[in-house]
Amino acid sequence: MLKLHFRDQSQADRWLTEDSLLLGSGATATLQLQGQGISAEHARLEHEGGHYYLSDCGSEKGTYVNGERIGSRYQLRAGDVLRLGLTELELSDPNQRPARSHQPALWSLQVMQGEGQGKKFPLKGSLTLGRSVKCDACFEDPQLSRRHAEFFFRDGVLEVKDLGSANGILVNQKKVAAASLQPGDLVQMGGVLLLVIGPKVSGVQAHEEEDATLFMKALDLPKPVPQSVQSGRIEVPQTAPKAALAAAPASSKAPLLLGLSVLVLAVAAGVVLLA
Repeated sequence: MLKLHFRDQSQADRWLTEDSLLLGSGATATLQLQGQGISAEHARLEHEGGHYYLSDCGSEKGTYVNGERIGSRYQLRAGDVLRLGLTELELSDPNQRPARSHQPALWSLQVMQGEGQGKKFPLKGSLTLGRSVKCDACFEDPQLSRRHAEFFFRDGVLEVKDLGSANGILVNQKKVAAASLQPGDLVQMGGVLLLVIGPKVSGVQAHEEEDATLFMKALDLPKPVPQSVQSGRIEVPQTAPKAALAAAPASSKAPLLLGLSVLVLAVAAGVVLLA
């Protein structure tokens, strides 16, 4: 459950227990505000489907959220600052722990194409994007609306919402009014293309690199160098072993036997002559 906190301490905090809350200076207002510039029925805050919406009721001075004037059914989130006249109220969630500033953001948006290419926007909470200088990510792209889109986390999931822009939002080349995002998604707004970077991307890359290191193919390994080459000697191939000669066919043995017979006769003749 959320509550309204008066920044000027003019009233006690107001828990939002009603489904509909009329803010104004008139007698019919559920939450009466007496500050300067507040109309009798200035704005209405509604709780529907687990979400809070703020609508201006045609007030003279307007209703503002985070410095931007709103119309009807503006979705609120914890941390938003409402301004009616000169009165400022902060919407807070006591159960929500504030993010530690020293912790690095695990999610970010990187401009892949268009104005500011290469720039990164860390995501630690809610981030508004548009041409207004009051947006967290401000661009001069004429195709963008003043408040074009908002990135925020819901139950640990990163989401993007179109804030009524003229040209809309594309997520992975599909037009959406709102969408849940995953690491690696591409978000197109006007001429700006954003890459969603999250913890899962780096984890997948590390796993792929580990596999490439551990599972090297045997074909990629260098072949062992023969020992004769390593020692600088070149060996002449040896003749076939005797067993191989013995196994030779009979046709190849005939010339060999004939030569041996001639040699024996010549030796015998020489012995006779010497005698």
